[in-house]
Amino acid sequence: MKNIEKLPIRISEEVKQALDSKKPVVALESTIISHGLSYPFNVQLANEVEKIIRDNGAIPATIAILEGIIKIGLTENEIEFVATNRSVKKTSRRDISVMVSQKGFGATTVSGTMFCAGLAGIRVFVTGGIGGVHKGAAETFDISSDLTEISRTSVAIVCSGAKSILDIGLTLEKLETLEVPVIGYQTDSFPSFYSKSSGFPVDFNIESTEQIANIMKTKWDLELNGGLIIACPIPEQDEIPSEEMEKLIKKALKEAEKENIRGNHLTPFLLREIHSQTRGKSIAANISLVKNNALIGSSIAVNYSKIINEKT
Repeated sequence: MKNIEKLPIRISEEVKQALDSKKPVVALESTIISHGLSYPFNVQLANEVEKIIRDNGAIPATIAILEGIIKIGLTENEIEFVATNRSVKKTSRRDISVMVSQKGFGATTVSGTMFCAGLAGIRVFVTGGIGGVHKGAAETFDISSDLTEISRTSVAIVCSGAKSILDIGLTLEKLETLEVPVIGYQTDSFPSFYSKSSGFPVDFNIESTEQIANIMKTKWDLELNGGLIIACPIPEQDEIPSEEMEKLIKKALKEAEKENIRGNHLTPFLLREIHSQTRGKSIAANISLVKNNALIGSSIAVNYSKIINEKT
């Protein structure tokens, strides 16, 4: 772990002990708690995901900013606060310095969580899906900062690909430019969040979490700094087929254009539209894939910890 004692960071005792003894730790974002699901389903999912990680031998570290303090490892009361308090704002990497200096309350996004996890020395981060290149980005330049963060922070991000509302092909092109390895966990196809396949290939299909852990260690031993994506398809029984999703997305995009929704407001608007159109099926799919990613991510963290402890 980096020397961060003088920084406005508080690591829970459980997480600190695990990091000090090189036990497996899995970072979790808090935006899904504050902005992803309604109460009480957000708290229920947060607790269930933490339990999945514990049950599989790792320690969960949900991350948020509370009163200007970066908290790595939230208590049950803090999770409840993030889930219910409207003063909690979505916080990406670019927002962290302002939120900390202004003693604000922030729920960390993918980029914000990766940055904080990197500071603490956590190597595995589980989320739902990453941001990426939006449709029409050639005109709007709307590209998520998630991609830049993945390229510079040495954390493995376990996800179900990129959100279906994005331009998956251009997102993968951008990741290639940024030299981010895209690894499919037991799949040749890059998943698109609600769907098992986007129609685009991954860079590598790796069959086991042990092999993935070895790839992580090899990458960083070679000083190939930056992260890597572990793309995990949604469980088949809960997926929404890509053909169906494409129709829903086109309809949602038309509504967004009609209402002049852009920038940071676009993704939440599109996800709400899709939720409405699917009558909640998209929420069930979201919950399923996050839980599945937690199961895979905790196995990767356990195997990575074994490798680190064997070689030291």
